[in-house]
Amino acid sequence: MQQYYSAVTPYKVTQPAWTKYGVIYQINTRQFSQQGNFQGVIDGLDRIAGLGVNCIWLMPIQPIGQMNRKGELGSPYAVKDYYGINPEFGSKSDFKRLVKEAHKRGLKVLIDWVPNHSAWDCDLVEKHPSWYAKDYKGDFRPSPWWDWSDIIEFDYAKPELREYMVNAMVYWVETFDIDGFRCDVAGYVPNDFWYQARQALDAIKPIFLLAEWEDRDLHERAFNMSYAWSWNETMHEVAHEKCALDRLRKYYSWNERAWPDNALRMTFVSNHDKNAWDGTQHEQFKEALPAAIVLSVLGEGMPLIHNGQEAGETKRLAFFERDPIEWQSHEIGQLYSDLIRFKKSVPALANGQYGGTMIQVPNTQMDAIFSFVRMDEGQKVFIVLNLSSKTVECEFKEPLFEGQYKQWNAQTPVNLSAGKTERFEPWSYAIWISTDVAG
Repeated sequence: MQQYYSAVTPYKVTQPAWTKYGVIYQINTRQFSQQGNFQGVIDGLDRIAGLGVNCIWLMPIQPIGQMNRKGELGSPYAVKDYYGINPEFGSKSDFKRLVKEAHKRGLKVLIDWVPNHSAWDCDLVEKHPSWYAKDYKGDFRPSPWWDWSDIIEFDYAKPELREYMVNAMVYWVETFDIDGFRCDVAGYVPNDFWYQARQALDAIKPIFLLAEWEDRDLHERAFNMSYAWSWNETMHEVAHEKCALDRLRKYYSWNERAWPDNALRMTFVSNHDKNAWDGTQHEQFKEALPAAIVLSVLGEGMPLIHNGQEAGETKRLAFFERDPIEWQSHEIGQLYSDLIRFKKSVPALANGQYGGTMIQVPNTQMDAIFSFVRMDEGQKVFIVLNLSSKTVECEFKEPLFEGQYKQWNAQTPVNLSAGKTERFEPWSYAIWISTDVAG
């Protein structure tokens, strides 16, 4: 009989060792400091590293277009020169120093890459007008469905454009020793382009690619991590009690079964888009904010901190103007720091394949209580979140969670067993770590 099947060794993106307990910190250079430049970022690196972060991502640092600019300073996502540095931030030597200072502190550096579109007055418009998409009239085309009037889109059917973009990305790695890219609207660019870029970049050194997109196929040949947009949207709906808690369970089921086992998902309660257009972390999550942060850090996924969250994120940062963050000590910063320190102390809480899979622990209040265990080599972490506005008393089922524990931030022992009722205040959380580690 004719044999049609032949074994094919699948390509697998390799996760750098630093991702095991990786935590990413997003920097809006314009707003991060009073100076609004690279030196302001350098001055804040110790504070960032002190949170337990080991990777920073800088929003676009290239020059911004003047033509059709929005606001006084424009959007950093309207790139005028892919090889240049925005003079607002400093010089190329200033950026080289920033990267070196970050590396001294054990921080990896990602820069934002905007491959789908450029500013109207990008140098490529005159040099290579055929590289751009055209509308039905033959004119340059902003996105036809979004209010992106300050940019025009590329046409990735042009091999020369692909070569240019890959070479430009290589330039930033070779010249500045950056460690990777956060790729803007990555799904608007063909997947096979990203494979081209991955091959070229990995020939230099191991590179980390973060896709601003949510598609498992992007992980197949190119991306280390993608946005968990649906996680954020679901948590927002839960926080406002606009959806059943089962929707969150469906996210984790989808994440476990439908995505590659080595795919990292970025979990976040804020970023520049959410902050600017949808509201601060407090506006987005209200009383559920601490519980959402706990799940973003200790659940499956790699957590992101948006600059200013640790200071309470007191305002929506202006997108097209100078609007420096108001820095202050805040309990949110302490919560992130404590959670990250705890995460790094427990192998089961590591990211991706390094850590333990979330296993649901059924309970008697499934409409309000989200409970799960992560375990590794016999050590268990049992996490319970009351994602409702009511006080709940519940019992947990099945033997997985049972055992001797202590609270994550205390030494008092506690025995947890089936049939025992536990009480949880609205939007509260409990984190227990087992003390009876199996041999």
